Amino acid sequence: MAFQKPPGTQDFLPGAVERWQFVESKARDICRRFNFREIRTPIFEATELFQRGVGETTDIVEKEMYTFTDRGDRSLTLRPEGTAGAVRAFVENKLYGEPDLTKLYYIGPMFRYERAQAGRYRQFHQFGIEALGAVDPALDAEVIALGYTFYTEVGLKGVRVEVNSVGTPAVRAAFRERLLAFLEPKRSLLCKDCQSRIDRNPLRVLDCKVDQAHFEGAPSIIDSLDEECQTHFEKLQAYLTDMNIPFDINPRLVRGLDYYTHTAFEYKAEGIGAIDTIGGGGRYNGLVAEIGGPDQPGVGLGLGLERTVMLLEHQHTELPDLHAVDAYVIALGEAAERETAKLIHGMRLEGLSVERDYQGRKMKAQMKSADRLKARFTAILGDDELARGEIALKHMATGEQRFVPLNQLADEIKKSK
Repeated sequence: MAFQKPPGTQDFLPGAVERWQFVESKARDICRRFNFREIRTPIFEATELFQRGVGETTDIVEKEMYTFTDRGDRSLTLRPEGTAGAVRAFVENKLYGEPDLTKLYYIGPMFRYERAQAGRYRQFHQFGIEALGAVDPALDAEVIALGYTFYTEVGLKGVRVEVNSVGTPAVRAAFRERLLAFLEPKRSLLCKDCQSRIDRNPLRVLDCKVDQAHFEGAPSIIDSLDEECQTHFEKLQAYLTDMNIPFDINPRLVRGLDYYTHTAFEYKAEGIGAIDTIGGGGRYNGLVAEIGGPDQPGVGLGLGLERTVMLLEHQHTELPDLHAVDAYVIALGEAAERETAKLIHGMRLEGLSVERDYQGRKMKAQMKSADRLKARFTAILGDDELARGEIALKHMATGEQRFVPLNQLADEIKKSK
């Protein structure tokens, strides 16, 4: 029987996975500079965590979760997003007891049962951050700036930021009535999803990708903001302007999760079919209390790594070659063969990337292998060179070849880095 990967999943093979390594290493470096610390949570959690945190009327909870009952008759769900699990860990481990702001990041797989299409998979990967413990709009701006910095430094072009304020629960309740008055006469013209959302979660109707033509003249939540929300939103814009983060205000941006308050934002870029959203996030001041913790404010983001890598490929972005080896060692002769095992082990302990032949191939075939591996140097050791305590070192880019003492080989290669 020929096994195949499940629908909506991918194999990341050598030659392509290096792009992922580059993107992930860039994310970790930026988090270090912004003082976010890594957290790793289980890939499955109690189903109720996502029902309470994400929202029972969201598409994620209603249609897309991978939920199962374990042998202890517990309902568990593969995580469809990262915030709920990170906040659960924040509460369970009492991180709120620390005197400083809690700033966390994570990189890992998420799972949603969605119709597979370009840039959308059933197992996908997110880079996310969560900052808990402050209501300052400067923190919202820092989170947005971190995401924008990530996209800029991996080399993406044309990334746009859209921001909105979704207010507080009280603001949304008042806006809901104005929106319902606008939507009800149009109910029969809308798609089935929108007709269902009108009764359960009308703010999400404005996010529909099908019915935008029917929303001309719809009320804007920005016009319903109270003084507190308006001030928060204005300060956010001022901070982004001060940091030279370009942004547009999109009053219809609501995001697909119920826990957002005040700030909501998305990163947009073209090049992945009909999908242009590549990441987003917002503030969630009530979420910690909702899942059983103290009333602590928070703000965060989640960036899709599949979409990031696809855009890098679409834009033909040149990335550093993370897999080029420092040296390829060729042994000629029985004594040299034995010495090579010890030699390359020592070079690896010195921090160098080194490869050799294990298939008994001729020297010409081994040189071709060194070329395929983009080796910076080829080191050739014969029995005569071994007797003299030397090795021939060839610089592959220039063709220059010279003899160096065996015990100085690693140092000579490191000098050229």
